[in-house]
Amino acid sequence: MQEPTQETIEKWHKDSNNWKFGGIYYNKDDDRVFVPKAIKWMGITLNFANPKSYLALLAMIAFFGFIIYMIENK
Repeated sequence: MQEPTQETIEKWHKDSNNWKFGGIYYNKDDDRVFVPKAIKWMGITLNFANPKSYLALLAMIAFFGFIIYMIENK
C-alpha cells in the first residue's frame, strides 16, 4: 500500500470520527500502529483499528509486568 501524504495524515488526525471516547484512535484507513495523540505534544497512542497495535499493547504490558515481577522478587 502507498504511504499516505502528510495532508492525508493531518486530515485523519483532525477527523473526530477517528477518535473514540476522546482519546482512542481508530482508523481502518491508517496503517500506522503508533500515531500522535489528539493533543500532539502529549505523546503517542495506538491505532486500535490495526491488529498489530494489540500485539504492541500486549508487549508493553508484558514488559512492565516483568519489571514489576523483578522488583517484587528482589
